[in-house]
Amino acid sequence: MAPAEEPDPESATTPPDLSALPAPRPYRLQRALDWAVLIAASPVLVPIGLLIGACVGLTSRGPVLFRQERVGLNGDPFEVYKFRSMVDGDNPLVPDPTRITRVGAMLRRWSLDELPQLLNVAKGEMSAVGPRPTVASQVDRYTQAQARRLTVRPGLTGLAQVSGRNSLAWADRIDLDLAYIDSRSLRRDVDILVRTVSTVLTGEGADGHDADDPMLADG
Repeated sequence: MAPAEEPDPESATTPPDLSALPAPRPYRLQRALDWAVLIAASPVLVPIGLLIGACVGLTSRGPVLFRQERVGLNGDPFEVYKFRSMVDGDNPLVPDPTRITRVGAMLRRWSLDELPQLLNVAKGEMSAVGPRPTVASQVDRYTQAQARRLTVRPGLTGLAQVSGRNSLAWADRIDLDLAYIDSRSLRRDVDILVRTVSTVLTGEGADGHDADDPMLADG
């Protein structure tokens, strides 16, 4: 597959036409896999989530859950859930290290701050596997080809997350997401889920943002 065209930062970018997005490759078993993951993971992750929630609530002021608007399937906005990992207030998209709590730092290291997104999966706003949910400032800078990333539900994990995560250039992450969309299947999703375990345990690519990521300009 040819790499997605990278937008020229020197020129004004016209937002993509989300009404003209093509239909993705059919994949009828994805929602079944989502519920299989939810059912299998709940006995372990629900008690862990309750413990994390208590730690967040007892160690810093503010709500336990942090909500933020993201862009989902077909460009529709939705609220993504996370455990709050920063001091309460107007937190930027790109976290200020001085605002991250001690508990939050540990949650981010192991990606445990994203556990509440299982609720997004249950609501049908996300899937177990797919491109990570994006923000409007990123979508506005997509080319029409890159906007194809929005033709599937965003995921808890994805091909880009097990291939380097934030250590990758922004355009390279999109290329990997498009490659996933073109080849998604039950077998590939299971492979990505298995690889996610080792990625989380090693913390590979968990920190930082590529210099071209629009979140750095708008966060």
